[in-house]
Amino acid sequence: MLKALALLTATFAGVQLMSANVDPAAPADYTQQIETWRAQRVERLKAPNGWLSLIGLHWLKDGKNTVGSAKSNDIVLAKGPARLGTIVLKDGKATVTLDAKAGATIDGKAARSALLLDDSHEQPTTVAFGSASFYLIERNGKYGLRVKDSEADARKHFAGIDTFAIDPSWRIEAQWVPFEPAHTLEVPNVLGQTDTFPVPGKAVFTRDGKTYELLPVIEVPGDKELFLIFADRTSGKETYGAARFLYAPMPTDGKIVLDFNKAYNPPCAFTPYATCPLAPPENRLDLPVTAGEKKYRGGTH
Repeated sequence: MLKALALLTATFAGVQLMSANVDPAAPADYTQQIETWRAQRVERLKAPNGWLSLIGLHWLKDGKNTVGSAKSNDIVLAKGPARLGTIVLKDGKATVTLDAKAGATIDGKAARSALLLDDSHEQPTTVAFGSASFYLIERNGKYGLRVKDSEADARKHFAGIDTFAIDPSWRIEAQWVPFEPAHTLEVPNVLGQTDTFPVPGKAVFTRDGKTYELLPVIEVPGDKELFLIFADRTSGKETYGAARFLYAPMPTDGKIVLDFNKAYNPPCAFTPYATCPLAPPENRLDLPVTAGEKKYRGGTH
């Protein structure tokens, strides 16, 4: 059951918290830096293989799966040859065999068959056909094809990103409270599954005289940044309802910088073919975070 975070007392672990944790180290050209960051974010989103290029997500069954745009296939692609080939899933391994007439390639080569490396690998195996392609994804033991098309309607008709005005007061220097040993956080996703991530500590900050906390997670061991999945009082109104994302540099000297001007929408705000995490109950702030990206006006879901 979702619930607001409990407010903390004005002191934590013997350290007096300021009434406003605005980061005093914000650079002089801060506004320009955020504008540059946002422009780069849009370019990544609009890239030929960015999130706007998604046109399908198809889950494989165990055994043989026929693939192609013809409706008689087990997996019907929105674009591509009528008979692309077959994918056999067995014991967590997927092997593709292409139809000789499909005109498709595997990792840019005219190969006929290959073991598909999924997206847990730095370079998953890519099967390409015309302007479209797919690769294998794995989600808690489920395997599916993520299909992209550089000519996707969502990419062609991208409506742009609306944001709150840049506000330096939302670049917050929070108190960092380490967990020894690290805790874990269960994070639900849009598939109804739950992933568990390590949580090395928590960020504690004050806003308008009240104190809040957030639990950042380590996405992948060895990451140089912490990842936050959060919701707030703007969620479902001015901002995307399920969650917004935020990365933060690793804490130093007992502090961690949370720059909510860089809070951004998950891929699910732009496409129904993504598998996004949802904000866990622990990261639902009883606070309107009027910074970062707003709800995508071109969204249909």
